[in-house]
Amino acid sequence: MPTVATTNGPKDVDALGATLMHEHVFVLSPEVQQNRPDPWDEEAGIAEAVSRLELAKSLGVGTIVDLTVLGLGRFIPRIQRVAEQTDVNIIVATGLYIMNDVPFAFYHLRPEPGGRDVLTEMFVRDITSGIGTTGVRAAILKCATDEAGVTPGIERVLRAVAVAHRETGVPITTHTNGEHGDRQQDIFESEGVDLTRVIIGHSDESKSIDYLERIMSRGSYIGLDHFGVEVVPFEQRVDLLMQLLERGHAEQIVLSHDAPCFTDVWDMSSVNWPNWRYSHIHRDVLPELRRRGVDDKTIDQMLIENPRRIFATQGPY
Repeated sequence: MPTVATTNGPKDVDALGATLMHEHVFVLSPEVQQNRPDPWDEEAGIAEAVSRLELAKSLGVGTIVDLTVLGLGRFIPRIQRVAEQTDVNIIVATGLYIMNDVPFAFYHLRPEPGGRDVLTEMFVRDITSGIGTTGVRAAILKCATDEAGVTPGIERVLRAVAVAHRETGVPITTHTNGEHGDRQQDIFESEGVDLTRVIIGHSDESKSIDYLERIMSRGSYIGLDHFGVEVVPFEQRVDLLMQLLERGHAEQIVLSHDAPCFTDVWDMSSVNWPNWRYSHIHRDVLPELRRRGVDDKTIDQMLIENPRRIFATQGPY
């Protein structure tokens, strides 16, 4: 039986249960935190994360995929402390989250024409050997395209992720802001990536069914993974999901929230999104889907079967 790496070691993919495919535990800015007069409370943050995960577990969540990579404050020892205190599986990622250009530490470490990128080396090592000295192996690759579009720095990361994927076989998932998913697919495809092993994230920010069906027609999954982010009303997100289900796309949809337990990227006291947490889909979205006639088999397809298939499809190529 295929297994997938989690924070607490390998887990049979058939035992993942309902899986939220695009979440975060902590999104922090370490250099900022180290120099602020009011650093965040580590113990309180860990306790809050455990509490939120345990609530999600009680509602039926078996696994979350923590897509906090470099650029978002990934610190695996902190995640290990959380994982020790909950029965929810935590799968972690490797990759690089940038809005425009690579961090200064990598700016001058550019590959020679036709050469191997140091980013690829780092991603592969995280997957095959473990992240830092923790021994925790990443099981998914993450990259991003934001408002600036596919800048040279972002293209470099996308290509490094594609090469690491080909060498390791772990799936790729993306952040998108705007309808950049097809451009991401173009770059992946040019590197020989099988697009059925890619998830185009934040697809529920698009209002275009044509765009979403174009992404899926090339084989990729779409992540409807901003549930609880109330820049788009709840009813609008559910309406979009219902349209896609009515068109027969359940086998290419995964669900999530993109929710952190704590982040210093926003002033959380001013972000009044009470449902932006791991429990929202099970507590609010699924009952609404059932009220509209969606059966449990379709729900399980999106939350259990699709994630299981994503992680069960393994091997370099």
